Amino acid sequence: MRHFIDPQVVSRLSGLVLDARIPMVGSVSGRHRSLTRGSSLEFSEYRKYVPGDDTRRLDWRAWGRSDRFYIKEFEADTNLRLCLVVDVSGSMGYGPQGQQQNGSTKLDFARYLCGTLAYLAAGQGDAVGLSCAGASCQLEIPPRRSAAHLKHILDKMADMKAQGDTGLPETLHAVAEKVSQRALVVIVSDLFTDPDELRNAFQHLRFRRHDVAVFHLLEQNELDFEFDRPIRFVDLEGAPPMLVDPTTMARQYRDTVRSWLKEITQIVRNSLIDYHRVNIEEHYADVLARFLLARMK
Repeated sequence: MRHFIDPQVVSRLSGLVLDARIPMVGSVSGRHRSLTRGSSLEFSEYRKYVPGDDTRRLDWRAWGRSDRFYIKEFEADTNLRLCLVVDVSGSMGYGPQGQQQNGSTKLDFARYLCGTLAYLAAGQGDAVGLSCAGASCQLEIPPRRSAAHLKHILDKMADMKAQGDTGLPETLHAVAEKVSQRALVVIVSDLFTDPDELRNAFQHLRFRRHDVAVFHLLEQNELDFEFDRPIRFVDLEGAPPMLVDPTTMARQYRDTVRSWLKEITQIVRNSLIDYHRVNIEEHYADVLARFLLARMK
């Protein structure tokens, strides 16, 4: 166990299942819909009998009604590949009220989210992988199914640090190319990057038939800009600091943020992304509960 995996939260969410929105292509039997036909409790369709088919799958009632042979086909169930993509740029070191204390930053929130999701997915027999999106950290761990592999991923999550520029678009393009079979790609980031580059990366993932979910982490002051006196703003990704009077730019700032959020919303809708805007002061267990409930069949 790691400090970012709370047994009480795991117990609370254990009754919920991480489901994919689209059929998956796995290597073993699991609980997720597959592209192929197989044996399960969920009926799919009838098809005409072809010599060589297993006669035990003939529907004799259909033969009695039509005097023709039909085969009953069922959905096959397979396992899921969960690819976690965590933004580790400097802006992820921002916390409530501008604090950068350990345990309260955006990156800490991402650790809680992804660590719990990885633990739940491994518990239901799914493969888990991890990628870090940052200019100074390009970690790529392919999805696998084993307790030792889960431990390796949790160890890497514990070592993540927020620093430097973001490398989110490049990391997403790499995931789209290197994960050859369908996967659930969960992205946790504040999305502080060029929207056009983000659009191209999302569309690349969807073109490769991946199921994509985004947790967009924001702090309330980033939206409201409620500062009432001159303040020195420090860019966590390396740009020079700025001393400004917030009252002279508050309205323009809020208009710019609204326009940016509107553009992000349009991008995720057009790309069919499962999008969740999250305030980091909210408890991560509530965020995960809503996410899992919305995906249940």
